[in-house]
Formats: sequence, structure tokens, C-alpha cells
Amino acid sequence: MKITDLIKGEKTAFSFEILPPLKGAGMGKLRETIDRLRDFGPRYINITTHHSIPVYRDAGGGLLQRAMLRKRPGTVAVAAALQQAYGIPMVPHILCSGYSKEETEYVLIDLQYLGITNLLLLRGDGAREYEQANPGVQSYHHTTELQQQVNRYNEGYFVDGTRINDPGEPFSYGVACYPEKHEEAPNMSTDLHWFAEKVRLGAEYGVTQMFYDNDKYFRFVDDCRQAGIEVPIIPGIKPLVKLKQLTSLPRIFHMDLPEAFTHEALKCKTDEEMRRVGIEWCVQQCRGLMRRGVPSIHFYTTGASDAVAEVARQIY
Repeated sequence: MKITDLIKGEKTAFSFEILPPLKGAGMGKLRETIDRLRDFGPRYINITTHHSIPVYRDAGGGLLQRAMLRKRPGTVAVAAALQQAYGIPMVPHILCSGYSKEETEYVLIDLQYLGITNLLLLRGDGAREYEQANPGVQSYHHTTELQQQVNRYNEGYFVDGTRINDPGEPFSYGVACYPEKHEEAPNMSTDLHWFAEKVRLGAEYGVTQMFYDNDKYFRFVDDCRQAGIEVPIIPGIKPLVKLKQLTSLPRIFHMDLPEAFTHEALKCKTDEEMRRVGIEWCVQQCRGLMRRGVPSIHFYTTGASDAVAEVARQIY
């Protein structure tokens, strides 16, 4: 089933995002996270994808050797294993950044063989840096370009223009959106334009960057509707659990923390105190979203799976 079908219903749906294990690590911790959260009836689980990054190793004689390392391989395999084990639809991330058109095509082929046809298409970071480290390999720079390849695949064509004998079940996909504007967008109007373009090209829903001010989410949804964007807009939520996140999250994700929340958070002296305040704020935030009838709440669990479980226990 498509994600848009899975989140239909009177009750606000629950979903969450996980990271593949580090290279060489097992699936134990990943399964623990899912076991901890599956009692709340997740409609689907997102699995992130990470491209290769340059690393430098000592080559002796005072020289360094540059190599490309993928720290979290196996998104396709992880998605297949977990979907088979748990019977929960998995939604792998497909990135522009760090992947050639041909690599993307083979990912699509493998996913279709495995019966995984729900995707989240994202630009990702560092495409130009990847190209510099891999001369001759070109990545897409924009999600809209990636969408066009997936659309063409759905129509029955490989990237080189040859026909696919058996296209199989078409892929459906969502994209990211930003209640507080993408960091590179010059203004909110431009950001809305590109979200509308993603929808025009076939995105069936949007998942927001994390935010902590519901007013900004609802204002964003209103702006989208006025711009003719009618797809579901799923709020992405993450409870704060550490003191350092008061400064790191706004810097990394380019969003603001509300004054009321910050006022309480600054009273915290330990991570445990911050965790309690973060969970309390997240619960109230989610309840506010649910009262307004959001179709689903999507939780970012990295480093916060226990806190997400506590939030879910209180709201579902």
C-alpha cells in the first residue's frame, strides 16, 4: 500500500525513522529500537541512506592516501530484512547526493525485486564534494531531477532510454519540506515554489524537517494550501534529550526553539533534566498536532528512541 493510504483514518498515524547500522555492526540495536516502538502500531518505518565520504589513511613516509568510505551501507538489505521480519512497510531514503544515475537505477531494480515500492526522495548533502572526489561520476543536484528518473522508471524506461521488459509495480514517493524554510532558499515563497514543483512531478506527500513550534507548522500548511499544494504534510518530530542539543539542533537543522521551551530548558543542569523537559514539551506538541487532525506524526529516533517510546506511550 502507498503511504498516503496507510495514514488515512480518524486516528493520527505513527511512524518513525531509523539509521542503518554502522559498517561491520549487527542489527541488534536496530531490532531493539523497532521492538521498543512497534507496540504503538507504526504504519511505516523510514530508513536513512548515507553516501560515501572521503577518508584519509596513513600511507607511510608522511603521505596520506585518500579513499571513499560508506559508513552505513546496506539500506536496501536492511529494508528488506526488516520488512520481512516485522511485516511493516519500509521506506528507504533515495538520495541525489553521492549516487550516479546508474547506481540509483540499480537501487530501484533491487527494491522492486524485493517488493519495496515506497520511497522518500531527498537531495542529501555533499553531491558536489562527492563529484570532486570521484571524477567522471555525476550526481543529481536537485530532488526534482531524481523524481524525473523515478518517474521515467515507472513509465518503463531505463536511464539510457531502453525499455524495461517488466516494469513491475510503480514506485510511489514522498519528499522533504521545511516549515522554517530550507537553508539555501532565499525566502519562503521560493521554498514553496519548489515544494509545489516536487508535488507537480509526483510527490504524494511531504515530511517536514523537525520543528518545535506548532504555529510554524500550521502556518506552513496554510501557505501550502493557498499555493495549491494539497498533499498530506506529515510533521517530523524529535524530543530533545541532551543539553547540547539546545545549540546543536538549531545550528544543524536551521530551525528555532520557541521561547517558552527555551526558558524551561535553560533551567536544566543535567541531560536527565533536559530529557524530562524535552519529553514533556514533545508530548504537548504532539497532542496539539493531533487535536488539529494531522494525518500522521513521524518521529526522528536517532539518539532518542527511549524518549520517543515514552512520548508514544502518552499520546497513543
